[in-house]
Formats: sequence, C-alpha cells, structure tokens
Amino acid sequence: SQLFIKDLHFDGVPMRIYLPREPCASKRRGVVFMHGGCGIFGSIRSYERICRYIARKSDSVVVSVGYHLAPEHRYPSQTLECLSATVHFLKTADTYGVDPARIIVCGDSVGGTFATSVCQELGQRTDIPKIRAQVLIYPFLQALNFNLPSHQKNAAVAFLPRERTVHFILKYLNKDCSLKEPILAGSHVPESINLKYRKWINPDLIPDEFKLGYKPPLPTLFLPQVHEAVQELFEPRVSPLLAEDAVVCGLPDTCIVTCEHDVLRDDGLLYKKRLEDNNVHVTWHHVEKGFH
Repeated sequence: SQLFIKDLHFDGVPMRIYLPREPCASKRRGVVFMHGGCGIFGSIRSYERICRYIARKSDSVVVSVGYHLAPEHRYPSQTLECLSATVHFLKTADTYGVDPARIIVCGDSVGGTFATSVCQELGQRTDIPKIRAQVLIYPFLQALNFNLPSHQKNAAVAFLPRERTVHFILKYLNKDCSLKEPILAGSHVPESINLKYRKWINPDLIPDEFKLGYKPPLPTLFLPQVHEAVQELFEPRVSPLLAEDAVVCGLPDTCIVTCEHDVLRDDGLLYKKRLEDNNVHVTWHHVEKGFH
C-alpha cells in the first residue's frame, strides 16, 4: 500500500520499479539494485522483499535489475545489462521523480561485483550524471587467490563453502568444472601475474585480527593449460580488484558490508584498503555473526 510497483524494461533489460506513493516536495533519491546468485541464480522476484524494504525505509525510488542468467546468457551479458540499465536510469531519472545527482548502485554477492564493475566503467564518463555512491554487500571481487584467511577460515561454512564458490564461478563463465581443484590451489596464476598484483591481493594486507589461525599455503605448480582456459578470471569485470589506480581513484563514495563467516570477507577488506589508498571515502560495516 505504500509503494507503486511496476515491471518495465530499460533498453531491453527487465526491471521492476518501486515508487513510494507518498507525495514528495522534492525529487527523491534513486537506487539501482543488482541481485546476487552467482550470476546463475536469483531474480527480481526473489529480491522483492529486500527492494520493497529499501524503498520504504529510505523513501527512495528503487529499480531492480532483472539481468538474464548464465550459462544460457553468456558472460559478460550480465554486467553489460546492469551497465545499460544504470545508464538508462541516470539519463531518465526525472521521469521517475528522481534527482539524477542522488542515485546509488547497490548489490549483494555477485550483484556487488556488477555494481563495482558498473561504477568502474562509468567513473570517467562525462556525458551522464555521476553515480553518487556504491553499496557493496559481501561482494565477490577477485579470482586469483582462494587461499586468503577468510577462505581458509570459512572453507566449509554452510551455503557458500570455498569449493562451491569456485564451482559457481566456473558455471557462470561456462567453463569445465573439472578446473576447480587447480584453481583452488592457485595453479591458474603465473608468477608474473602474482608479482604484479600482490600489492593489491595479499594476505599481508589483511588486518591481523582477521588472520587468527591463518597458514600460508604451500607453493603450487603453475599449469599453463588451466591459465589459458580461464582468461576471463583476470578481467576487471570478474575481478574488479585488478582495476588500475587510475580507475579506482575516480570511484564514488562507497559503503562495504562484510560478514565474519563468509569466504568473501577478505575481498571486501582488500577493496576497502584500495579505495582508501586512492582517497575514496569508505564506510565499512562488519557483521561479526554474519554469514554470506
């Protein structure tokens, strides 16, 4: 009764919009919401309650992106649809009573990946309004190292254990799932790439209080055939932590939510540090009893 809800399309992308019914003296804030589900699960419908809640509690206009799922719709169509939908909303915000200067993007899990990627790709554009902020709820941000402290600590935690994480990534990218074991071991990363990105993806960058019981993994054998098969893992659209500083420094204010019992916890912690190192304002919420 508090919201007007309608299904529509932005540039061919299915959307659902949640508009507060109460009249507003000024233009409202806007939220572009990108749902989780590893790119292969989830829908507008499964995130209905969350989007209703955000619209009501923040008195904002929420648009939920119904990107088409992998593997039927091949990567990177999911990211591109989120990008296209966001650009459309930024350009047409006035139509929905939204201030184009007060639009944020928000996503959880892989939705956080898509939100991160959208902000990275739009950061340098001057032909559309700037995104005001990004809200990243336990985002997946890198596929180079699956032996960070949070991966070890939560390897067998319910819902998203470490092995299932890599299995879902391979399904999302339409790859052979037998590659899971060498990727978990790190055999897909050549030494040159490890050296290049260790300044951003490194257990040494994780605060000590999150490393209790952590044991550095043993050296692993690089397998060129595995590396060749999963080149997409090294693209910023899959691993936004690999974006260059010239991109990161142009990002909007950021809110990052991490959970203690989550294999992806350290992705959020590493991205928080990168953003702060590039003078991006970050608000961080850590849920000590939280799960992915």
